[in-house]
Formats: sequence, structure tokens, C-alpha cells
Amino acid sequence: MTETARSAKPSFYDRLKLATKHRLAEPILALLCFLEAMIIPVFPEIMLAPMIIADRMRAWRLAAICTIASVSGGLAGYAIGYFLFDTVGRGIIEFYGAADGFETLRQSFNQNGPFMILVGAISPIPYKVITITSGVAGLDIWTFVVYGIIGRALRYFVPCGLFYFFGPVASEFIERHKKWAGVSMIVLVVVGFAMAPLLFPKGETGDLTPNHAEIEDINPEG
Repeated sequence: MTETARSAKPSFYDRLKLATKHRLAEPILALLCFLEAMIIPVFPEIMLAPMIIADRMRAWRLAAICTIASVSGGLAGYAIGYFLFDTVGRGIIEFYGAADGFETLRQSFNQNGPFMILVGAISPIPYKVITITSGVAGLDIWTFVVYGIIGRALRYFVPCGLFYFFGPVASEFIERHKKWAGVSMIVLVVVGFAMAPLLFPKGETGDLTPNHAEIEDINPEG
């Protein structure tokens, strides 16, 4: 009896897959993508993958939802960096271990902003550091939006496409290895979070003052 109850106990992946069938699953996924781009350390793929495996016909819709929500959250992160860096943004940057090299990171945005956005939008490093730094650096808003859309679309449409075409195979594999699938999802979050201080450049911390807010030193004599 004990063995039967123990074997019937749903795994982390089973519980997650069951949750993806909830009527509010898509709004919750959109909220996760929005918040992931501006503040919280989470990978929406943890929820996205089981949703597509459960119904791969909605793969493209889910990819579009994730992309739009993430770009919108990125704009919120940009606003935090541009308007609220001292009160909100500084704490987020420090939380993700990017404060030590923040001045160097900001200079990288000034020199090659589009590339930095693409790297941040596609890679597993915390995207909120990229969005906030874009605002602090005063990066052109249209450059930020366009490259953010490209990067986030690649981030979500490519894996969604793979799940769409290879969903049955992936589903069969995961069903046979539910325990490791759940563990892998948790590890992905931890690794992505830990990569932030490793990937951001080290350099002078500086005073972490937004570029657009810097006061010019005006010399009356020229």
C-alpha cells in the first residue's frame, strides 16, 4: 500500500504539466515573461516547455505571447534604469552581482548597444540587467525595442518551433525521465542566476550615475 501510494505521488514535472492546463496558464506565462525582463530571476521556459508538450498546436501563439510580454517587460526595465535607477535599479544590479563591473558594462552599451541587447535577449543571463543598463546608458529607445524584439523572438520562437516539430519525441523522452526533467529545470534557473556575475565585465564600479542624469561641468571660460 505504501509502495503504491509512493509510486502514485506526482513528480515535480507532473505537477507543472498539470498546472499548464489551468485556464489562467497563458496569462501567468505572460506575467512571468514580463517580470523576468525587469526584476525576477526565473526562466519562463520552465512553464513554456510543458505547455507546448501538452498541446504543441499552440506553440506559435505561446511564442508570440512570450515575445510580446518580454519586450514589454524590457521597456519597464529600461524605464527603471532611466527614471528610477537610484531608488530601484541600483538594488537590482547589485542583487545580480553586476555592480562591480557596472561602469565597464555601461560603456559597452554606449559603444555596442545592439550587440549587448541581442546577447542578453538570447542567452540565459538575467535579461533585467541588460534592460536596466540600457536605460541607465540612455540607449536609443527604438534601438532597444527593435533589437529586443529580434533577440526575444529568437529566444522563444526557435525552441517553440523545435517543440512543435519534435514535440511527440520530446514528450516521450521526458515522460520516461520525469525526475531528471524536473531537476534540469531547477538547475537551469540556478545556473542562469549564477552566470550573471561571471559574464558581466569587471572594472571600476564608478558612481553608478545614469548617463542622462550626469551634470555637465560648465566652464565659463570655455
